[in-house]
Amino acid sequence: MPHGRAEARDRTLRNFAAVILSLFKLAAQRMSSRGWCYFIEGYNLITKGQFGKTQKSFNECRKKGYLPIDLVAEDPKRVWSGVEIPETRTPIQHLRSFLEATVRAEDYYTPNWWTGEKYYIQMMVEKIDLVEMFRLICEEYHIPIVNAGGWYDILERGQAAQRFKWAESLGCKPVILYFGDFDPFGLAISDFIKSNFWEVVGGTGWLPSQLVVDRFGLNFDYIESQGLTWIDNLESGSGKDMSLMDNRIVRDYVQQYGVRKCEANAVMRASARQPTLNLCRDAIEKYLGRDAHKRFAGKRQRVFEEVQEFKDRTGLGDALDQALKIMEDGE
Repeated sequence: MPHGRAEARDRTLRNFAAVILSLFKLAAQRMSSRGWCYFIEGYNLITKGQFGKTQKSFNECRKKGYLPIDLVAEDPKRVWSGVEIPETRTPIQHLRSFLEATVRAEDYYTPNWWTGEKYYIQMMVEKIDLVEMFRLICEEYHIPIVNAGGWYDILERGQAAQRFKWAESLGCKPVILYFGDFDPFGLAISDFIKSNFWEVVGGTGWLPSQLVVDRFGLNFDYIESQGLTWIDNLESGSGKDMSLMDNRIVRDYVQQYGVRKCEANAVMRASARQPTLNLCRDAIEKYLGRDAHKRFAGKRQRVFEEVQEFKDRTGLGDALDQALKIMEDGE
């Protein structure tokens, strides 16, 4: 950990940065500053109690240029808004791009993917970095994903409940896929997800009686099979030692697994990335089946066919082609 002042601290900051850069080669992607702490903890290099000092040192190195300033993933809560980027195209070229988009308007139409489906899935994960890791797969299957961040808040539950209520009106059975830490309360979160939705019934009007909660990670067998790092303590995010708590959840956990844990960020190392993505895909296809892509493609194709039939019947297709020709001739 960096220490000292002036030249001494600068020297230790450089050494710290060198370690971070070596670990970056093992990471699957950029992470939040907090995510980096979890990642480093996974190599047993720091403890929960050192997270604050680690984040401070990390940011000092970024300021001084010892670490890339963009080594940390963008925090969605701190994204700039109101940024305008001037067009590099001429106004006429800009007009043409809009006309070409109009010709392909069906590409931007969102069908109701869930009509005729048996299940409607939403995904909750324990860390913000896992949202980025699973985001592209979730987009493939049109599945909403959120960072639950521990005992997720009322608004997250309310929004998820409204989507489940809508999906049930289509005849779909609601499913939550959950990926969280492997520690006493990380396991408890997935156990209590359904009861937490019952708490907001009055505010949402949705009864979670049919809700299926499926924890697809982290689970003990996966940690062992992938050789993920066990951390030999039960410090919580606030630095408290969970093993000292007089709590049934903690006692049962310690009796079965010992005083150790595995953070969800353990899968951020590059060697675990593809197996974890496969785990995510398998969890989704457990409910949607292996032919989900084909079904969704069929729904997209029906949109294309409907638009094409309208263009042919009304002559709109020829008119749009003529408009593009006018653009070409005029440029």
